[in-house]
Amino acid sequence: MFRVYLGLGSNVGDRLNNLKKAIGELEKVVKILNISSVYETEPWGVQNQERFYNSVVEVETELYPIELLEKLQQIELKLGRKKYTHMQARTIDIDILLYHGWSYETNKLAVPHPELERRRFVLEPISEIAPLAVHPILGKTMISLLRHCRDKSVVMRTIYTLKTDNLKK
Repeated sequence: MFRVYLGLGSNVGDRLNNLKKAIGELEKVVKILNISSVYETEPWGVQNQERFYNSVVEVETELYPIELLEKLQQIELKLGRKKYTHMQARTIDIDILLYHGWSYETNKLAVPHPELERRRFVLEPISEIAPLAVHPILGKTMISLLRHCRDKSVVMRTIYTLKTDNLKK
């Protein structure tokens, strides 16, 4: 089994419900171990969009990176995501952030996520559930990356949590 951290984000429609639906779909393909709080965040890169709800999910899977990516893209499409365009509003976005301490790159996927250490909206939730997880290229923990992150965008923990039937939180 491989331990993987997934980033979830939504800024179209009922953002919280979109994240809940994504958790429900993820449960069908991976074992969910932990889920961060939901954070409300500014859009990153393109400012003329609605604010995002973001969360990070720790999972176990038997799927290899590309197989997992394909499953995640199927979930995104099922939940209403339009074509894969960079930095646009979306009903759901599911990114592979860390994959079992591996570094992996193809023309379809780079792991760890190439922007991970630059994005406070990912570092806050991943540091909540896995502060000592190590970036396999930089050799730094998530909490260390968060402390040194230059991204000054506003990331606010909400009162919302995402739960599953199989996860006691």
